[in-house]
Amino acid sequence: MNRYKLMVQGTTSNAGKSVMVAGLCRVLARQHFDVAPFKPQNMALNSAVTAEGGEIGRAQAVQAQAAGLKPSILMNPVLLKPNTDTGAQVIVRGTVLSDMDAREYHAHKPKLLNMVVDTFNELGEKHQHRIIEGAGSPAEINLRDNDIANMGFAEAVDAKVVIIADIDRGGVFAHLYGTYALLSPSEQARVCGFIINRFRGDPSLLDSGLTWLEQKTGVPVLGVIPYLKGLYLEAEDAINVQETDSDAHFKVVVLGLPRISNHTDFDALRLHPKVDLTFVRPGDQWPNADLIIVPGSKSTRGDLAALRSQGWDKQIARHLRFGGKVIGICGGYQMLGKTIADPLGVESIAGECDGLGYLNINTQLEGTKQLKQVEGYLELNGKKASVVGYEIHVGESVTSDPQPFSLNGVKDGAISSCGQVLGGYLHGMFDDPEACNLLLQWAGLEAAHSQSENMEQLREDGLNRVADAIESYVDLDTLFADINGTFSWKK
Repeated sequence: MNRYKLMVQGTTSNAGKSVMVAGLCRVLARQHFDVAPFKPQNMALNSAVTAEGGEIGRAQAVQAQAAGLKPSILMNPVLLKPNTDTGAQVIVRGTVLSDMDAREYHAHKPKLLNMVVDTFNELGEKHQHRIIEGAGSPAEINLRDNDIANMGFAEAVDAKVVIIADIDRGGVFAHLYGTYALLSPSEQARVCGFIINRFRGDPSLLDSGLTWLEQKTGVPVLGVIPYLKGLYLEAEDAINVQETDSDAHFKVVVLGLPRISNHTDFDALRLHPKVDLTFVRPGDQWPNADLIIVPGSKSTRGDLAALRSQGWDKQIARHLRFGGKVIGICGGYQMLGKTIADPLGVESIAGECDGLGYLNINTQLEGTKQLKQVEGYLELNGKKASVVGYEIHVGESVTSDPQPFSLNGVKDGAISSCGQVLGGYLHGMFDDPEACNLLLQWAGLEAAHSQSENMEQLREDGLNRVADAIESYVDLDTLFADINGTFSWKK
């Protein structure tokens, strides 16, 4: 059986690797090929819960959707979730292994390589073709030893490599040529092509540079993909920049906590035509707000201390005095309660701290992470709305407040007696248009202005836009020459 393995590597972080892998998966799925995404090592605080009840990078969940598959732990065997500037929680095949600092993890990587390769092979037993995403850049020579994320992995599984660069950053030929030049001869031999991403303007102006690059490296440039304005696909880790409509008047402020997690929770609000969403970061001037959201966190007590050190607790108190609304999600939900206890030192030094005290809940962090996909309904102001999402947390919260969510038949979350503060563990509570409209109406947006986007359809539209661009601007006959079959690419 003909099995195709292609690895997409980038000259830099955010070169477009995740989107390219998703687009290639959608291109092959359109041609009825059995294809699956794979990323050996991902570092991100945006994660997703799989059907097996494991945790993987959110980008791999989007890529699975592109391939027409359900997300699986086989698609991302190593996930690193940073909890300090030099340390991270290491998740292996969907479950937490331990916390490690950077040096400890670097020394541990040789033990992970065989597991990562075995997982890749296991995925290959289920799916004929695999598109692999690298991490960062293969030219980071200080990380070449024990590499499991880029060329080290490509060599271990004998995969072809295409290198992508973002021309919108500038210096694209230096990025591509420099990356190629820093590879070893055996690694260079794996590179089957270059792709230039996010180009604006007349592509004929690139011709002399493309010719020079091909002559210098002997590697063909397989395509120049234009900048896709207004494209929506969930970001792997960086927070997307808001593109605000001129008539957006409902102000939503999300606290940019140092260890904010799953900020894709707010994409539906960011894209809402009547919502002006702002992430406020340390040192920023506090903006006007109708709704404040305290997001999820990888380090709840640490981020709560950071929140207080910025004076954001005082801004929340002032906001509530003036009748504003506040929503807390996951770690943010815990922060809005009375106490947070961490007797085992799960997230930091063992101990207990006071929460902000707006919800009558007490939380205890525990060693076992809860990972589950959930569905049910939200009930507010006598109205119900369906919700679908997921939970990722290490805390159990006990409350005597009314609980607005019913998830998998179990009551969840809390709403304050004053009716101004709401929270819960549900990630994705804004994704369903019905639930998003109900939450925004509760927060003060007039019902006539509730025009929430269908996030599932937006993802599908984004994936199809990327696939259309790849089919139009990339030499797929060369890229997929090793796949047996008849193709009908759009041109």
